[in-house]
Amino acid sequence: MHWGVLLVSAVLEAVWATSLSQGNYVVFLLAAAVSMAGLSFAMKRIPVGTAYAVWVGVGAALTVAWAMITGEEAVSAWKVVFLTGIIACVIGLRFLRERPALVGGSGAVPELEPGAVGRAGAGGVETPP
Repeated sequence: MHWGVLLVSAVLEAVWATSLSQGNYVVFLLAAAVSMAGLSFAMKRIPVGTAYAVWVGVGAALTVAWAMITGEEAVSAWKVVFLTGIIACVIGLRFLRERPALVGGSGAVPELEPGAVGRAGAGGVETPP
């Protein structure tokens, strides 16, 4: 559900960007408000960096695609290639598996909760059964 809301919000980002360029400020304000509310909702379950990258990437790709369809922007093979690349990256982010956060930076061991391994309590001291 959160991914669906994020994609609808990205479509609305393209709507508000296009309406802003055309001076349609009522549509701009409505689409921007709903788009950002949807982005906020999606960020409850999707990491902020991933959600924002998807929102901006899909919104930008759709904005350029719409401009090319309507003739406001020239169509070129390179634009299509690069827009396809953006969408491919968004799809990759959707299916990327999250790894546990590392403590102390790159190469460090993931932080474990007390008692996560065996019956060790705080400080790694074994507790009797």
